[in-house]
Amino acid sequence: MLDNLDNINTILATDCGSTTTKAILIEKRDGEFRLIQRGEAPTTVEAPFEDVTMGVLNAVAEVGELCGKKLLDENDRIITPANGSEGCDIYISTSSAGGGLQMMVAGVVRSMTAESAERAALGAGAIVMDVIASNDKRRPHQQIERIRHLRPDMILLSGGIDGGTTSHVVEIAELVAAADPRPRLGSSYQLPVIFAGNKDAREAIKDTLGNKVDLGIVDNLRPVLERENLHPAREEIHNLFMEHVMAQAPGYSKLMEWTDAPIMPTPGAVGAIIKTIADIEDIEAVGVDIGGATTDVFSLFRPEGEEGVFNRTVSANLGMSYSISNVFAEAGLPNVMRWVPFNMDERDLRNRVKNKMIRPTTIPQSMEELIFEQAIAKEALRLAFIQHKSFATALKGVQKQRTIADAFEQDSSGATIVNMMSLDMLIGSGGVLSHAPRRQQAALMMIDSFVPEGITRLAVDSIFMMPQLGVLSSLHPKAATEVFEKDCLIHLGCCVAPVGVIKKGGVVLTYSIEMPDGTVSGKLQHGEIKLLKLGLDDKGQPRSAKAVLEPMKNLDLGKGKGNKVETVLPGGVVGIILDGRGRPFTMPTDENLRIESLKKWMRELDIYPAEALDR
Repeated sequence: MLDNLDNINTILATDCGSTTTKAILIEKRDGEFRLIQRGEAPTTVEAPFEDVTMGVLNAVAEVGELCGKKLLDENDRIITPANGSEGCDIYISTSSAGGGLQMMVAGVVRSMTAESAERAALGAGAIVMDVIASNDKRRPHQQIERIRHLRPDMILLSGGIDGGTTSHVVEIAELVAAADPRPRLGSSYQLPVIFAGNKDAREAIKDTLGNKVDLGIVDNLRPVLERENLHPAREEIHNLFMEHVMAQAPGYSKLMEWTDAPIMPTPGAVGAIIKTIADIEDIEAVGVDIGGATTDVFSLFRPEGEEGVFNRTVSANLGMSYSISNVFAEAGLPNVMRWVPFNMDERDLRNRVKNKMIRPTTIPQSMEELIFEQAIAKEALRLAFIQHKSFATALKGVQKQRTIADAFEQDSSGATIVNMMSLDMLIGSGGVLSHAPRRQQAALMMIDSFVPEGITRLAVDSIFMMPQLGVLSSLHPKAATEVFEKDCLIHLGCCVAPVGVIKKGGVVLTYSIEMPDGTVSGKLQHGEIKLLKLGLDDKGQPRSAKAVLEPMKNLDLGKGKGNKVETVLPGGVVGIILDGRGRPFTMPTDENLRIESLKKWMRELDIYPAEALDR
């Protein structure tokens, strides 16, 4: 955090991606921080340039040219601190160039300490390549071979509660020592290993690993069964990422000298801004970033009045270009095709998927291709969210005191804390969502894949600046929040979806909503979607409308079955979407009825041009 935030007026931020480096300029105008300009240039980590700062300077130069401001001096250095009207007060950066941060984690029990270690690594912005545990059903020689083969950037080792037995975690350390792992980047330094386990085992761990790896020791991830302590491990991961992994990439040492805050892994930065917004607004939020190779899901929930619990997962095999074949294989043809409002030849579909995988930068050239790509996106998002829910759980291994009433419930330690009924906001990012030709396409993709319950706000990242705002939130939360809400976030509106078993053909909901041009009242039928247009005000902020919503007696909108809800609904560039398709949502099994239903929903929301659906 900077000492005097009042003197900060100009902020320059970059994000060094694997292919593109993006720069944004933020300035304080009329007492509030706003995005002024954005630029981008190819990332220059690889030959012939092999210097990441060249791509950074090119992107910054473009921003300077577009807004008529001198940001670079005669020696091609970013001017900081600002000198009059030249330069910037803060320069910060994030990076996922070079494949991002790739880690292995190891622990004693797969569902307890190893999972806590995985949570710590994912929260720090890492891709977890594998999890080694005493009970993972692999023989020691197989585990040793796996560690040797993967060559991670670093290993996080955990196990045992403080004061407990030490033998099991030392055995895991002996596996790592036997593997004698080599780092992925650079052969001139030892692989970083962080020990975050039983404090009584530290001396034994030093004896086992001290001469073979660069060993760092932090507080136990799981000092007692009932509590996780992830922060020290995450801080150490960040520090080692800077000192070891980043330092091996060409030009990063120079870039680190320029920045006013540590360079943060891009996924960790996206998670940071979502967590910051959820904390500031005191809401529960889910964010998703769907890329070409991976899909990251972030969530912050407050189970049973606790402080916000933040989780992040990486689905490393679910993406829209490099990993698109994996999505197709994992979801299966029927699940992808259920979102397509016409019949398509299976061989043609498989060829389209393979073409996208070998030509990852191509974009749909026809309406048919766009519809098919968005159908695959729904499945990638759905599968990534299933993975996230299974990981975002209460602590496993904790003994809960149970009452007789609890004995009749299917509640157990390790149940997911993701509660779609209490979710306030769903935020989408990544090319297929941020750059969808129509914003209502992004809205429907998120509704169909995440299946929100009750009343949920929907938004997308306009130009993918969440990484830069994430690292900014660690320095200047006010600036990050203002730009996020006013320039980054495109408010789509909200989804109203009653939960419960719906009688086919019956009424789901009666509603009365005070719109700007008069009150709109009506009934929502089973299987129906309705769109009520409620846009933005003169300042670009969502308009709101008072609403009285009354679900049928066996349906719930958040206040219990059949209970009336009086609330204020937020609008957006799409509006208020009343979803009467039921929760849980099931698609009609009859092929003709499925196609007819899809076309009806898509026409109501104006998802595609009418001629695309009239075939």
